[in-house]
Amino acid sequence: MADPRGFLKFEREEPKKRSLDERVHDWREVYALTPPDERNAEVRTQAGRCMDCGIPFCHSGSAGCPLGNLIPEWNDLVRQGHWAAASDRLHATNNFPEFTGKLCPAPCEAGCVLSISPLSGGSVAIKRVEATIADVSWERGIVEPQVAGVASGQRVAVVGSGPAGLAAAQQLTRAGHEVTVFERDDRLGGLLRYGIPEFKMEKKHLDRRLAQLRKEGTQFVTGCEVGVDLTVEELRARYDAVVLAVGALRDRDDRVTPGRELGGIHLAMEHLVQANRQCEGDGPPDIDGAGKHVVVIGGGDTGADCYGTATRQGALSVTQLDQYPMPPQTRDDDVSPWPTWPYILRTYPAHDEGGERMFGVAVKRFVGDDDGHVRAIELQKVQVSRDPETGVRRVEPVSGEIEVISADLVLLAIGFEGVEEMRLLDDLGIELTKDGRLSCGADWQTGAPGVFVCGDAHRGASLVVWAIAEGRSVANAVDAYLTGTSDLPAPVHPTALPLAVV
Repeated sequence: MADPRGFLKFEREEPKKRSLDERVHDWREVYALTPPDERNAEVRTQAGRCMDCGIPFCHSGSAGCPLGNLIPEWNDLVRQGHWAAASDRLHATNNFPEFTGKLCPAPCEAGCVLSISPLSGGSVAIKRVEATIADVSWERGIVEPQVAGVASGQRVAVVGSGPAGLAAAQQLTRAGHEVTVFERDDRLGGLLRYGIPEFKMEKKHLDRRLAQLRKEGTQFVTGCEVGVDLTVEELRARYDAVVLAVGALRDRDDRVTPGRELGGIHLAMEHLVQANRQCEGDGPPDIDGAGKHVVVIGGGDTGADCYGTATRQGALSVTQLDQYPMPPQTRDDDVSPWPTWPYILRTYPAHDEGGERMFGVAVKRFVGDDDGHVRAIELQKVQVSRDPETGVRRVEPVSGEIEVISADLVLLAIGFEGVEEMRLLDDLGIELTKDGRLSCGADWQTGAPGVFVCGDAHRGASLVVWAIAEGRSVANAVDAYLTGTSDLPAPVHPTALPLAVV
């Protein structure tokens, strides 16, 4: 059994980061490469802080992990050095633990019993343990292709190769179906490939998983926009079921602020995609922060990704703007009581690399030069509230004072508005909801018979862990649709509420 006093013996320790001077000059991951024996010993100690609680909130769908990861089980296996068994327990619920171990904000840690009181030394370092299990699994050859023993004779098309589509494809392939994943981009991975910066997750981890899927029998087609290059008639004729994992990539834009039309103002994803393409060897980007004063508008994950990207491109300065006031450093139990996701200040490694964050401010006007290019931004202090009757968000100035900051490149990281408009949906007869999503029934099936949906396309822009959970669940539904029953796991229901992570 777990050591109930482990958290009293050992402090929580984060993985070591590479020095600032080193990491800002390359695109490699932020965290230092520690010799495997030293790393494994450290992580065994961290896993030993887990108490194996009677009610482990860390893997509760409402407050912890949507995948239902068996966290206390693999924590204790790691503590004892049973890495192969820990890998089996982890992969039983999560197809891609290296993705979540690097990219998930870890709601499981917020739900850890040790996070109730600061006197405990902080939650178990679950994310670190998870990532290390994945690393050890690959290093020791524990991860192997799982080839289906019997073919079903059924064919499934998965549209989109992000984490939801890949999870659905892997599960369905292992169930014996012939699965083809279609990707409109030239490379596979969706946002994992072109949205997540290399310094957060090197793409070798993605490529390694793709190789595993190929060996299991999943087929991939890139550079194919389904609905255009492959018509809906052809899709229906060739496949017995279709999974839509097309994401929610319609960027939210600023259409009202004066000066938005100036050159040098871009959507965040335009910047991130080009930077990732450069890392893939496609040449220098058109949108480059080198030698510029870069301003990132938006305080979330995407904004932090742009922040770190601009720093590595050699920006003169980087400033991130957030309309909301600076959150508190510690949890306020009246605002976000345990085990809910706490409203606290979140500082990413990119924020330690220089630059500035400004809170409680909004853009009044973009100021341009004679050539029509942005050169400065006028800012005002603001207060954000919601109309008590309509719930509509209001952003109101708190004073008439104007602050001007330099800006040669402005990146809008203010969220997403849902699924992009595409001919595929029109030809399938599927309409978007008012908030830009694709709805489905309890069986994950859209209004088009035999067409299913999962991931961000279904729930809106969310976390990688939710994408994988929905991909696994939709695979169960598709398997049952094709064969009448399914033994595949279904960790979440289509009506499951997303965790409010901002």
